[in-house]
Amino acid sequence: MGENFNTARITEFILGLIGGIFGVLSSILAMFVGSIDAVFTGSTTVSSLGVSALFASIVGIIGSVVVKKRDKLGGILMIVSAIWGIISISLFYILSFVLLLMAGLMGVFRKG
Repeated sequence: MGENFNTARITEFILGLIGGIFGVLSSILAMFVGSIDAVFTGSTTVSSLGVSALFASIVGIIGSVVVKKRDKLGGILMIVSAIWGIISISLFYILSFVLLLMAGLMGVFRKG
């Protein structure tokens, strides 16, 4: 009862958290596909980009937590995470890209 919980940014938090979780899953999938590719071709590029997308997803999750206290900073972190992930593993990251970008733009431009 004595808690002062700010519910104004709960939408951004939920969208960013779901986007980050899907990003972690899709980056693990990309690393798995990259390891299969490495067995047959010897190239580790896809696995390396999967690791990069994993870091991007972690930044997105951090941004979703930060958006509750500092909305602009959290929004910018989620936008950067969305762009970073889509550049890293493109189509694997499309759902996370949409969710993180929406949450980030809401965090930056939404009043209240």
